[in-house]
Amino acid sequence: MGIEEKERKQTQLDITGMTCSACSTRIEKVLNKMDGVDANVNLSMEKASVTYDEEQTTVNNIVERIQKLGYGVQEEKVELDIRGMTCAACSTRIEKGLSRMEGISQANINLVSESGTIEYTPGVVTIDDLLAKVKKLGYEAFVKQEDNDENQSHKEKEIRNKRNKFVLSAILSFPLLLTMLGHMPFDIGLSAPAFIEYPWTQFALAAVVQFYIGWPFYTGAYRALVNKSANMDVLVALGTSAAFFYSVVQTLLWQSEAIMHAKLYFETSAVLITLIILGKYFEALAKGRTTAAISNLLKLQANEATILRDGKEERVPIEQVQVGDYIIVKPGEKIPVDGEVTKGTTSIDESMITGESIPVDKNEKDPVIGSTINKNGTITMTAKKVGKDTALAGIIKIVEDAQGSKAPIQRMADKISGIFVPIVVVIAIVTFAVWFFTVDPGVWSSALEASIAVLVIACPCALGLATPTSIMVGSGRGAEQGILFKGGEYLEGTQAIEAVLLDKTGTITEGKPRVTDVLTLSGKEEDFSLVASAEKRSEHPLAEAVIAYATEREITVIDPASFEAVSGHGVFAKVDGYDVYVGTRKLMNERGINISDAEDQMKNFEQEGKTAVLAAIDGEVRFLIAIADTVKQTSKQAIKDLQGIGIEVYMMTGDNTLTAKAVAKELDIPNNHVFAEVLPEHKAGKVKELQNIGKKVAMVGDGINDAPALATADIGMAIGTGTDVAIEAADVTLVGGDLSNISHAIRLSKKTMRNIRQNLFWALFYNSCGIPIAAVGLLAPWVAGAAMAFSSVSVVTNSLRLKKLKV
Repeated sequence: MGIEEKERKQTQLDITGMTCSACSTRIEKVLNKMDGVDANVNLSMEKASVTYDEEQTTVNNIVERIQKLGYGVQEEKVELDIRGMTCAACSTRIEKGLSRMEGISQANINLVSESGTIEYTPGVVTIDDLLAKVKKLGYEAFVKQEDNDENQSHKEKEIRNKRNKFVLSAILSFPLLLTMLGHMPFDIGLSAPAFIEYPWTQFALAAVVQFYIGWPFYTGAYRALVNKSANMDVLVALGTSAAFFYSVVQTLLWQSEAIMHAKLYFETSAVLITLIILGKYFEALAKGRTTAAISNLLKLQANEATILRDGKEERVPIEQVQVGDYIIVKPGEKIPVDGEVTKGTTSIDESMITGESIPVDKNEKDPVIGSTINKNGTITMTAKKVGKDTALAGIIKIVEDAQGSKAPIQRMADKISGIFVPIVVVIAIVTFAVWFFTVDPGVWSSALEASIAVLVIACPCALGLATPTSIMVGSGRGAEQGILFKGGEYLEGTQAIEAVLLDKTGTITEGKPRVTDVLTLSGKEEDFSLVASAEKRSEHPLAEAVIAYATEREITVIDPASFEAVSGHGVFAKVDGYDVYVGTRKLMNERGINISDAEDQMKNFEQEGKTAVLAAIDGEVRFLIAIADTVKQTSKQAIKDLQGIGIEVYMMTGDNTLTAKAVAKELDIPNNHVFAEVLPEHKAGKVKELQNIGKKVAMVGDGINDAPALATADIGMAIGTGTDVAIEAADVTLVGGDLSNISHAIRLSKKTMRNIRQNLFWALFYNSCGIPIAAVGLLAPWVAGAAMAFSSVSVVTNSLRLKKLKV
């Protein structure tokens, strides 16, 4: 009889990037060469059916092999709310436990926000598997709900619960605290009442604190030990239990008259738990303030909208608005969703999204952003983006992702926290042994006090909170300033920037041509009406600039009787009986029009980087029009600010060298820092050139053709007024397009990292100084508990200073 074949596992993977049968054949062939793998790849369904022997390989190995071939495996992301974590060791344990599961590519658990972001391969692992794994590790996990109110109410309930437990614990511990007066090394003339000194009274009070108030420490410690790890709960449970049960033994010996006086430490365990609960209460309050940025953003959202249906106005909740709905917005109301004006004119305060304090005029076909405020006119708008697709929802998502992500510096703290607790337990045991056998031979109380103090002072709460609290507050502060970091690693990385490479068009400049000068060479100024009318039917950007100039100055523009576009040269039109030519030198020369009077001034305009347009009426040049993509009002000061903090500024453009240098001169950018006539496909190459000479480069752009360069740079910064593709490729989004936010982002990054380093220093300082002090017996356990609680609160409080940071 043959040996029974082992059961093999099966899974289905969604493959991306396949274009033809050669792709599927190649993947199938390579997978089937792996030990223990039998694969069938279906091109039309873009799936791979894989059977494998888990003793020979894993799904993660199979996925990695597919990716090495240049294809992708479709992954999904889920966000979880996780409850029951008490310290960094908890979050690290959950993270490690999930990361070891088949089909999990990344698990990121955030202690401060009590959340997790998991990237997984569907078909290999399910969300239920993730929830079950977290539960097995001893915690509760729920898929994050869109309704933020539920999460908020849970956090408020948790804060109330901690407050109530502290109050009860304090009431029960206060009488025990009085008994500590008798433990003073000198007589202060005060003592506790006799009934409190009675051992069984102390037992009754301390037992409630130990096993009701302190029960979560036991359950947390049990979960940790069952999963072969240790956390803060283990230290607290060990320390307080040692004091409590030693006192119980002393009480029983006293009751049996084996000893005359019981040496009791009930007050030590009770006061320790009370102080730790107080610290947790303050910590919960402070954590709530770290998420204030998200709460403030959510408050910006409109709650209702007035929809026009069948000619009638109907007030509906914002959730019921659909794409294509016509919405009426009256003065003072918030724009409910992203859309476009279809009727009416108004001005809109967009400061909460763009940072621009001056209201923006809106006419028909102009875009409007949800949650901005309609200032004066009643408008009808069409909904274009609703729900998750709106600009504000996108900003909230970016901030949430950033606050839930980890900076590289945090991974170091996590590693320390992961090994810290077992080391402390060993130190506590050694401390007990040294005291009991050497320092104060045979005296249990001295050894117990020293070892308990070591256990309590060493709790790694502050270490676990040091980085995530700063990241949360820093990224939230950035969002308030119009700077959106996509993750903690980008918030950390921005501080190292040495050179900023700016795309010219749409980043430094407005991104659209404007008339800067109009010279009347002959005739009357009123004749400009004929020129503008000739351009009315043209779709060229320069023609749009001329029309915009005329509109701003209320110059009459009429329909031309006839119109002809002369490709690449300009236009010819019959306007009110006049022959009107508007265009280049070549157009005028071809039509035999003398332009000698305009030549010198044309050259002057061109040297300034402007486009010179000639306008002739009935064969005579009447006007010379200078058109340029004007520099944003804020760009020059923004570049000066960057240079002032030691950042080298470079400019890149597809324009000719003459135009590029003219703009650079206006902005005080050195000529050798200007890259002109750069094709879109070569922009990423310019980033690499700077990186190759050892510079950390931030690329700032706004267009689709900037996306490769943004992705190549050490930090990609997208202008928030730019394209969705550029924003997606970037690491940081500068909402509103103000370049001054670049220097603000760098300053914020530097100050956030300085704050993190301060937190880590003090967290490690508490432990490195506290442990030896406790070990030599110079730190009473209750003092150690107070110091430990204070360390956590001080770290969070220090992080909250970033909320008032001026960047």
